[in-house]
Amino acid sequence: MNDEDLNNKTVSIKTLGCKLNFAESATIEQHLAMQGFTIVHGDSCADVYIINTCAVTETAERKCRQMINHLHILNPAAKIVLVGCYSALEQAQTLISEVDMILGSHNKMQILKSIRNLFDSPSSPLADADEDEDSFFSSYSLHERTRSFLKIQDGCDYHCSYCTVCIARGKSRSDSIEHVIDNARKIVAGGIKEIVLSGVNIGDFKVNRQPAFLHLLQQLVQVDGLERIRISSIEPDLLSDEIIGFAAEHKQILPHFHIPLQSGNNRILALMRRRYQRELFARKASYIKQLMPHACIAADVITGFPTETEEDFMDTCHFIADTPVNMLHVFPYSRRPHTIAAAMEGQVEQAVKNKRTKLLISLSDSKKKQFYAQHQGQCFSALIEHKKENGCLFGFTENYIKVKVDARLHLEGQIITARLMDTDADGIYNIKIV
Repeated sequence: MNDEDLNNKTVSIKTLGCKLNFAESATIEQHLAMQGFTIVHGDSCADVYIINTCAVTETAERKCRQMINHLHILNPAAKIVLVGCYSALEQAQTLISEVDMILGSHNKMQILKSIRNLFDSPSSPLADADEDEDSFFSSYSLHERTRSFLKIQDGCDYHCSYCTVCIARGKSRSDSIEHVIDNARKIVAGGIKEIVLSGVNIGDFKVNRQPAFLHLLQQLVQVDGLERIRISSIEPDLLSDEIIGFAAEHKQILPHFHIPLQSGNNRILALMRRRYQRELFARKASYIKQLMPHACIAADVITGFPTETEEDFMDTCHFIADTPVNMLHVFPYSRRPHTIAAAMEGQVEQAVKNKRTKLLISLSDSKKKQFYAQHQGQCFSALIEHKKENGCLFGFTENYIKVKVDARLHLEGQIITARLMDTDADGIYNIKIV
């Protein structure tokens, strides 16, 4: 197929899963647009649908299958290409009869060549993984217009017993500091004020196989015009006291830390093959609050891991209640093929997992409400987003408190100083601009 024919083709990218996937989808979209493809969004009909998949949970896989079915109904003649984590796993091959091409995680940037092949001649749905597993696919998102998710790292060497990401994404590897800084400057030049550092395990960012995340932060705070740097999820054993101290000293690095806990019980942490005990997590959280009392600390927790007893679960609840964590992301354990945990005896019934998840979500709601109340009447900077709803615009303070403002003020994309007045029925702060 010649270039003129390709230029008449429309492409729609559907993204499932984490913000890292959204960053990668944005870059794939940019590459396709530069090659002359017409990019469409939403439920618009397209000639090619690219699904950037997730494999963290069984629910993510189910969403992928539902998306495929939806797209077949939307346009039965369309070509469907799978890329990303789920497509890199062996069980994704069960979808061969339902899609036209499956790319993994390492070769997803072959998408242009793959699309040409789809229209030029029939080929195997399984694309060859030509790219080296050491290669790094740099990407960042621009869709939100107020913030950008900047990929700095990929892959994982931790091999937790419940996780398939190390299988799907491969070994840990990092972008260069020079390239990250160059991308940050491009993002700032586009008028974006906040960058969220993203990856599978960003604390494992390295240069010449040596830890370099702190050095990267030291370089990023010097980028002209970059007003806000938000650190996405970072492992407790990689969140050094030096990183916490540096964040406390530099206002560009926002006082918001998302630290995976997974369990507050040391026996379960050992079975998960996590690289810390709960005492380390507690010490890191306490040190953050010591240096930045207004900081927000979020944590991931998995309920119903194999052999987790009621006593183990209550141990986790008590630990979280006594630790300065402000909000939780709670997930029931999902049994993933080819993981150590999937073969463990003592699998917990789904009803029990659901009950424990509900209890932890209730604890999270309580801690979040308490955190919000502690800051009533205080002033913070807030980045106002472009999304409008019921005559209001929304945004987040530096410590991740959600606020709203009258849309008629046209503050989209601006950083304002906001006094937190009171919360509405949804727990969102009304503010006074000062």
